[in-house]
Amino acid sequence: MTRKFKSKQRALPVDAPLFHPDHSRPVSRRDFIRQGFIGGSATMLSGGVFSLFANPNQAHAALSSDLASLAGETNCGLGGLSGDQKIPFICFDLAGGANFAGSNVLVGGAGGQNDGTITTGGYSKMGVPGDMVPGLDSTNFTLFNTSPNNDFVNDDLGLLFHADSAMLRGILDTVGATAPASVDGAVIPARSDNDTGNNPHNPLYGIAKAGATGDVVDLIGSRNSASGGNSMAPMDMINPEVRPTKVDRPSDVTGMVDVGNLTAILNSPADVTAVMESMARISHKKLKLNTVTTGITADEVVKDLVRCGYLKAADLADRFAGVQVDPLLDTNIISIFTDAGLDVTSDGEFRKTASIMKMVLNGHSGGGCVTMGGYDYHTGDRATGEARDRRAGRCIGACIRYAEMLNKPLMVYVFSDGSVASNGRPDMSPEGRGKGEWTGDNSSTACSFFLVFNPGSRPTLSNRIVGRQIGRFSPDASVITSSSPAANNVNLLVNMVLLNYMALNGDTGQFASVFGNHGLGSDLDAYIAFQSLT
Repeated sequence: MTRKFKSKQRALPVDAPLFHPDHSRPVSRRDFIRQGFIGGSATMLSGGVFSLFANPNQAHAALSSDLASLAGETNCGLGGLSGDQKIPFICFDLAGGANFAGSNVLVGGAGGQNDGTITTGGYSKMGVPGDMVPGLDSTNFTLFNTSPNNDFVNDDLGLLFHADSAMLRGILDTVGATAPASVDGAVIPARSDNDTGNNPHNPLYGIAKAGATGDVVDLIGSRNSASGGNSMAPMDMINPEVRPTKVDRPSDVTGMVDVGNLTAILNSPADVTAVMESMARISHKKLKLNTVTTGITADEVVKDLVRCGYLKAADLADRFAGVQVDPLLDTNIISIFTDAGLDVTSDGEFRKTASIMKMVLNGHSGGGCVTMGGYDYHTGDRATGEARDRRAGRCIGACIRYAEMLNKPLMVYVFSDGSVASNGRPDMSPEGRGKGEWTGDNSSTACSFFLVFNPGSRPTLSNRIVGRQIGRFSPDASVITSSSPAANNVNLLVNMVLLNYMALNGDTGQFASVFGNHGLGSDLDAYIAFQSLT
């Protein structure tokens, strides 16, 4: 009798949806995203009605002086950015439970990344076979310079990666030759629930609360959701005045500063501004008729909002008529992808990343989040996850390369809801590279990490963080949940990221007052990875 064996699981294309026999059918938007049935998109957040009561910013110098006076009447802030600007911030929300620890970013015990206490069995759980275990000295917490396994440690980005990390390969595809010397990072061992958007991972509202602003919108995100991404935002940070507006293609970027067909009719940007100013004056006069001058009523607030909308349209026309904001017409952005042999126009994730990095790094938004779907990739092979990790890395590297081109600092934060684990069986296909197949969800192997680009020099490490790691793993590659406040509390993980963001901006002293219930204790320096870039 001939015995038939089930054929080996084949790797899925990078955009293919993931079907899991041990998962229920996707029923929610987040389920569809994490299993890759729909892709991640982008959103923007803008000011709400209550911003009318804030003090107005100084109007743009080129805008007519009477419009500045009209803006003052309605407390309508015009003129874009002014004063001290914060470091641009971009986060990547890899929906579904992507692997970071071990196979991508190296992790360890008390000695941080340079700690060889994780066992071979622990590395196997993180998808790293015995012949690919990094050579690390568990006694001195230093790299084994003479170890043949030292080939599996890469420090090009300061933060240590496994040398065969798919995410690292992707970053190096697009980051360019010189930017890595100005990059460093830190990893935060931290559990989060698998396969759910209910983890309050998203830090966007906190980034705005820390002072990040843009000259068009304060934040851009990745989904039309309350958080602006796949994962939730911490409830105590959500600002009810803002509501995400979906932006998932370059045309949505141009639409945010659109003045209709005036640019096609009028040749001069000055003429466009003049027309928009006239519209604002006429609308202001009409709305001001029969105005109640005593008290503040709902009717008055609505009228002020409409007036402010016309004024802002005129202000945008003044600042952006004739200015090219389309990311696909930005030669720097195009070159980042074409130099890597990639076509930004044919890949939705590349287009989305290009749109967000264009907005954030040109100052049109203070911070942004890219959601990428399909990272619930425990498909019984390794190649599927490798392809998706590499594409995420390419998007991360593109952001850093663009920051270098513009000579601007940048913080990139990468997170996912839960993680995956391997049973040690190798995928010997060319794309699987002999590494362990991902066979199931496992939140114990989860972590997040961030990278910091500082133009001209690598960021300076703080004196308190050991081995670029905040928290620690056990020898069997499980997060030690008592190793930091963030290790078993996603809300505190967000606070720890925000603390590091404010520290980069030189605002550590303001953290406790901005985030009064931060839960990180009194010794904040123990959780700060880098000194200020300012």
